[in-house]
Amino acid sequence: MIKWVYLWLVFLSFSCASYLEELKWPKGETFLTFLEKNQLPLKIYYTLDKEEQELAAEIIAGVKYQVLKSEDHQLEQVLIPIGEELQMHLKKVNNEFVMEITPIVVQEEKRSLAIEIQNSPYLDIISATNNYGLANEFAQSFKGGVNLRNLQKGDKLVLLFQQKRRLGKPFGSTKIDVSMLETAKKQHYIFYYKENYYNQKGEELDSFLLTKPVNYTRISSVFTQKRWHPVLKKYRAHLGIDYAAPTGTPVRSAGNGKVIFVGTKGGYGKTIEVAHDSSYKTLYAHLNGFAKGVRGGQGIKQGQVIGYVGNTGMSTGPHLHFGLYRSNVAINPASVVKMAKSALGGKELKEFMRYSEDLKQQVQVALQNNELPLKEENFDAFYPLEKIQS
Repeated sequence: MIKWVYLWLVFLSFSCASYLEELKWPKGETFLTFLEKNQLPLKIYYTLDKEEQELAAEIIAGVKYQVLKSEDHQLEQVLIPIGEELQMHLKKVNNEFVMEITPIVVQEEKRSLAIEIQNSPYLDIISATNNYGLANEFAQSFKGGVNLRNLQKGDKLVLLFQQKRRLGKPFGSTKIDVSMLETAKKQHYIFYYKENYYNQKGEELDSFLLTKPVNYTRISSVFTQKRWHPVLKKYRAHLGIDYAAPTGTPVRSAGNGKVIFVGTKGGYGKTIEVAHDSSYKTLYAHLNGFAKGVRGGQGIKQGQVIGYVGNTGMSTGPHLHFGLYRSNVAINPASVVKMAKSALGGKELKEFMRYSEDLKQQVQVALQNNELPLKEENFDAFYPLEKIQS
């Protein structure tokens, strides 16, 4: 029943028997190639404005999207998530297809998990929850913290986390507010606070540090996940930071990594993507050109010149669009771009201490109650929908 309610919320108007398919976006596919493959008019893409064409370039390979088809398998609607807040909604209006950016309807849940270690935290989390996103986030959060190799069978693990749900399934990134590992009768805590991980002392733990990729004159556009434009009456998003700079200004890799994409990427024009440690990826768009020798699979050092500021793609002036992704989810580069780890101090440290003490109390409650979340279930991604009225 819950599954049907979610589907009704997403697809608001269809009166005959239909079928909803959930598919994965193929690697290398663009919104244009998707239109071509489904014999849809290419003007759907070319009539989009600059920001919408940029968002179309943000479709991540492997993302799950939904296709609604009629009983005779004719395409009726498509929902393609972009980031965690917005989606591309392709639908038929007056017998013609149009595309608009709409908010993603999700259910937000707060959950807790308290278990004893049997094999490893990663495997035990998956065994208890069938939630790989949660296990991956835990591994990320404790990097630079407790040495997980020293854990023993019977040691205790508690997680307090937030999970979004879309169409009945976990969606987007999992946010772990606090992780606690108890080993040798000592409890070790990691807290998520203002987009970074900290220990009990308020010291930052994330070992992944980025530097600014370009010498810029000004920031012409900041990162935003979702906003409503009151004049255009549209939802907008800008999944990166725009650094205005003269054409030809060197663009440098913000961190050590490996080049995973060099080429043209829709509204982003000439683009480079670099994969880094800790599940991060950076994107450099609207380039005028690439540095000599830069190619896919190449190792890159932090500060190495990889390209040059330009005005390619859907750009209104020379600038670098700099994107940052964690586990393929766009995050604000301003939260990670810095020169060194930091420790909280003063008023902010006091605020953190109050925040962490409250979470510690919740951890103890979960530990005493041996709390377990519902185990995630895999259900079919092909649903017949019969005469649901709007």
